[in-house]
Amino acid sequence: MNKISPLAVIEDGAVIGKNVEIAPFCFISAHATIGDGTIIDQGALIYGKTTIGKNNHIFSHAVVGSIPQDLKFDGEDVELIIGDNNKIREFTLFNPGTKGGGGKTLIGSNNLFMGYVHIGHDVIIGNHCILANAATLAGHVEMGDYVVVGGMTPIHQFVHIGDYAMIAGASALSQDIPPFCMAEGNRANLRGLNLTGLRRHFQRDEIDELKIAYKILFESGKPLKDAASEMIENSKNSHIHKLCNFILETKRGIPYERKNI
Repeated sequence: MNKISPLAVIEDGAVIGKNVEIAPFCFISAHATIGDGTIIDQGALIYGKTTIGKNNHIFSHAVVGSIPQDLKFDGEDVELIIGDNNKIREFTLFNPGTKGGGGKTLIGSNNLFMGYVHIGHDVIIGNHCILANAATLAGHVEMGDYVVVGGMTPIHQFVHIGDYAMIAGASALSQDIPPFCMAEGNRANLRGLNLTGLRRHFQRDEIDELKIAYKILFESGKPLKDAASEMIENSKNSHIHKLCNFILETKRGIPYERKNI
């Protein structure tokens, strides 16, 4: 049974699933879809063509699906799609896509978005990520699974962040961060592997192999893409292949301290 306050505004056409709770003073757009078991707290606003999956919790005064903060946006048909089991905390702002970025912002499942987080247009976020307070993602950012972004960290448009990476708080990230790595600083540079995150999900021998790969890639002084290509040829480890392929495919470059041989 749904629990919907008579003080909530739900436009005709909105699709509301089963066992949904909508508190007073919420707004739900006519084009929105709210999945089963989702809770929307007092004063949250769901705009536009927004699809929200099952068992999400959207806290007070979150603004989800309002038009992109992009001057090129001209009212075209765009979407925001959110998966299951996400926690979207107070005063967050999620924008849909734009025509130039494919028209969709895509959010996975089991993520935590703390207060004041901003998700810009055409962003893609995987699963099991944590974005701390006031992390801000510009348009077209792509983020893998199990990524952690510290508070007060802005991320430049078109940046890619690989699986299991961590960006420290109060950093400013303008280049791509490979899987399994940690970055910190303004501007952010690689500081090593995200060992804390890796220890939660990987065996010790897997981490040891990644340590060796990291040293060859970023501390040997070899040209980065040459080292990555050689490692793909010489290793059968799928994690190392993921790391090296990310390096070979980067468009914004990897921020790390170059060393001379």
